[in-house]
Amino acid sequence: MMKKLFLSLSTAGWAQNIASNWPPARKLARRFIAGETICEAIELTKQLNKQGIEVTIDYLGESVKETEDTSRVVTTYQTIVRYIMEHKLLATISLKLTHLGYDISPELCLSNLCKILTVAKQVDVGVTIDMEGSDYTEETLELYRRLRDEHGFSNLGTVIQAYLYRSEKDMDRLTREGAHIRLCKGAYLEPPTIAYPSKSDVDQNFLRLMREYLVNSSSSYLAIATHDEKMLSAAENLIEEEQIPEYRYEFQMLFGIRTDRQIELSRKHTMRVYIPFGEAWYPYFMRRLAERPANVWFMAKNLFK
Repeated sequence: MMKKLFLSLSTAGWAQNIASNWPPARKLARRFIAGETICEAIELTKQLNKQGIEVTIDYLGESVKETEDTSRVVTTYQTIVRYIMEHKLLATISLKLTHLGYDISPELCLSNLCKILTVAKQVDVGVTIDMEGSDYTEETLELYRRLRDEHGFSNLGTVIQAYLYRSEKDMDRLTREGAHIRLCKGAYLEPPTIAYPSKSDVDQNFLRLMREYLVNSSSSYLAIATHDEKMLSAAENLIEEEQIPEYRYEFQMLFGIRTDRQIELSRKHTMRVYIPFGEAWYPYFMRRLAERPANVWFMAKNLFK
């Protein structure tokens, strides 16, 4: 019930207006985001790199409504890429289709992606297309393949969410394609007709997809994105048992969650932390609260400090 509540609130405009103008909420959100500016994201990236942790930077925002607003998104991502190159950072970028105008026009989104990918490819910076709600799953995979195969952007990856029933077939095809995939459980409110409603079923599917992707291909790359200790331990055991080489996988976690475990993993494996920044932090923040009850408890405690 708590998860459904926060996921519902993440898309509620009235709740966003209240939270965005409420100082305690803004303060608490800083646990999960780098800040509101590029410079804050870059400084945090430098700090994590010094600890042996790599980064992927996400400029927060979804469902842009005006074409001119997407130009600012493109410019921001191009600037991030240049900062990564200039500071020799161990970092990639992550972005969303709706932030680049997909709801306005798929072709506008494609054009914007090409502008970002061209700059990123020139300096060998990886780009991941984040997966949004299930309404965008097919379109995201189609656009990913179009950019990769027709436009030649080999520095591109995307995301598969283990809670969707369709993900097994999607991963099977992506395995054969040697794709670069981030596997996560999923963070949107989906009906039981298309997604596993039970956490145990999602966990089982996550483990099944992870194993098949790592074992059944020699060219695919998997970013294992989870904070769940059972999933992490199972992944480490699989990697050791099957002797999966380091160039085939990495671990990914979100900034602000299980920092000690991130450092521990970085000593043995490639560990990448997802760093979001920007003014549009509310939907992201609410999804983080929905994922773990401990985050809600953290918020409640800090309201009285």
